Amino acid sequence: MTANYPTDEALAAGSLPGWAVCAGPGAGPIAIVDDDEWVLKSLARLVKSAGFQVETFISAENFLEVGRSSKTRCVILDIGLPGMSGLDLQRHLAAKNFPVPIIFVSAHDENENRMQALAGGAIAFLSKPVNDKELLAALDSAVK
Repeated sequence: MTANYPTDEALAAGSLPGWAVCAGPGAGPIAIVDDDEWVLKSLARLVKSAGFQVETFISAENFLEVGRSSKTRCVILDIGLPGMSGLDLQRHLAAKNFPVPIIFVSAHDENENRMQALAGGAIAFLSKPVNDKELLAALDSAVK
């Protein structure tokens, strides 16, 4: 099932029936880490449509370099990143005692990766293309 992301016009008009608004005032951003620019933009649009602040990162290293991880409410994280993988970033954050909820997304739904991600505390492991309702439900669970 493919994601049905809202259009820019729907976002601007505020006409998003059935889309949950989950963020409260002053809430930290949702970080999206993916090396595919189209995926970053699509996921950012979806997450923004649900009322969240969003920050996007092209790599795990970029996420760590920016130094915003302490303010992040949740990370939507690709498994197959160049350099530091999504699983490596999850382990790094755990080692630094930064308990941020993580939702993994992957074009390669391999059981071993899924098991490692979930054993490491991930909220969800979703296959690409991501189903928008599944992602928003996982995000809602992550920020509660």
